[in-house]
Amino acid sequence: MLRIGFDAKRFFNNHTGLGNYSRDLIRILRANNPEIEYLLYTPQTGKSHYNNLVPDRIIKRPSGFINRILPSNWRSNRIVKDLEHDQIDIYHGLSGEIPIGLDKTSIKSVVTIHDLIFIRYPELYKKIDRTLYHKKFKYACEHADQIVAISEQTKLDIIEFFHIPEKRIKVIYQGCHESFKSVKSEEEKQTLIKKLGLPHEFILNVGTIEPRKNVFSIVQAIKDKEIPLVIVGKQTAYSKEIQAFVTQHNMENRIIFLQGLSMHELSILYSIAKIFIYPSIFEGFGIPIIEALYSGTPVITTNSGVFPEAGGPFSLYIDPNNIDQLSMSIDNILNSPEKQEIMRQKGLTYAQQFNDDVVAAQWMNLYKKISK
Repeated sequence: MLRIGFDAKRFFNNHTGLGNYSRDLIRILRANNPEIEYLLYTPQTGKSHYNNLVPDRIIKRPSGFINRILPSNWRSNRIVKDLEHDQIDIYHGLSGEIPIGLDKTSIKSVVTIHDLIFIRYPELYKKIDRTLYHKKFKYACEHADQIVAISEQTKLDIIEFFHIPEKRIKVIYQGCHESFKSVKSEEEKQTLIKKLGLPHEFILNVGTIEPRKNVFSIVQAIKDKEIPLVIVGKQTAYSKEIQAFVTQHNMENRIIFLQGLSMHELSILYSIAKIFIYPSIFEGFGIPIIEALYSGTPVITTNSGVFPEAGGPFSLYIDPNNIDQLSMSIDNILNSPEKQEIMRQKGLTYAQQFNDDVVAAQWMNLYKKISK
């Protein structure tokens, strides 16, 4: 029986991106391949409800005085001794890192690389963070037995920036939280609309409110339209720029900011929205696009990079810097019930390649191949 260890720091301590990826993948693997033994290694579990997602017996924390007072050192180095002691066959770094020295053992290693945005857009990161990410990700790519990119775009970036041979990189797409895969009742929709005080029709954007995500372009594109926009995401300094524009153009009753929704509430919100708009400048993948497709919501997103890969042939694509093009695309969909229905049905069909059983099978084939 295979024993697979995971770098689970983000599983327990991140509430969005990397945390969602870790939780979804481990959920998918445990549900589809329960015969495998999975162990989750983390410096700490925190006090979040994520502790309840897995039995405590599979959670591995630092032991010993030195490891407990220097948890980062344990995770990046000293953990290797624990992995050997626990007879781990494969160690999977879920967020671009593997411990130093693991390649000197008989333990096989896999690393997931989500994106190299810190290299493509260095101005978005502090210098110390860029330096640290570059060092850790490059080390992992050079020393892991298998590199997994979450998209073809990320694979190309790994080849370009780290000069890694293509044959060492495999693309396995992300799964999607199960909440988005169920059909929502009219009662669920009306209950959420009432709870949040929402209009019955709106367009939607989900993601951290930051310049790279480019939600400001949507606000500008609907300046002269009646359709409201719901923005779900963590407030940032960039939010203030948007709010100043909203106030200047008397849009306060049409731009709604939300945060702190449960995953189930978020999935209902997607299913209500007339259009999901994601004009991000660059992503490693763009899981909100997949969430929208599963929710049966038409998607408008960026026409380059990873976005056509995530959105498929029946989403609508725009230049994220062309406000007029985005505005016309919104009208194009809103004014055509037939187009909306085609985008819903075809988008949902395209999303089936991200189903749990498909993702689980790809991962198990990879694990078994490298463990031989």
